[in-house]
Formats: sequence, C-alpha cells, structure tokens
Amino acid sequence: MYAVVRNGTKSYRVEEGAQITVDRRKADPGDTVTFDQVLLVADGVRVRAGTPFVSDAKVLAEIVRHGRGPKIRVFKYKNKTRSRKTRGHRQDETTLRITKIEA
Repeated sequence: MYAVVRNGTKSYRVEEGAQITVDRRKADPGDTVTFDQVLLVADGVRVRAGTPFVSDAKVLAEIVRHGRGPKIRVFKYKNKTRSRKTRGHRQDETTLRITKIEA
C-alpha cells in the first residue's frame, strides 16, 4: 500500500516503514506528524484519487532526526571587471519515518 501526500508545495510518494526527507518541521525527534492532505491512496487492487484530496485518508509519520542537506555552491562571475562572489547554502531538513497509512 502506498500514498501520495503533499507537504507544503512538494508531493511525496510514501509507503509504511519508508523514510523521507522533507523541509524542516518545528517539532522534536520522536513526535508524531499527521499528513491530512493525501492526494492518492493505492493498495494492491484499488486506487483512490482525490479531488484534490482523499477525504477520509491520512498518513502518520514519526520524526527521526533533524539535519542539513548537502552544500550548494553559488558562484557569480562578471568578466573583465574582476568581480567574483562565492556563496554557499545548506537547507535545513527533517527525516520522517512513515508509521501508518489510514485509508
């Protein structure tokens, strides 16, 4: 059984026991997170798609840890003027473990 959930502006395909990485959530590790915006639920036989959400479905997840993503380097360069700028960015992330899909 799997589901497609929406978190902010992104959609994730999740299964029970899977771990996903989402943008930072304001909660402590070990807390439970509920996704009410379920776009699709599918078991082995039936697929239920919402318009836009499946009304009686929700996905429960547990926060595993908080962390930061890989470093992204941004380099700006203008020729003939010796203008160079280097910046870096690391996105704050939260890892979730999907515990239950209720459909």
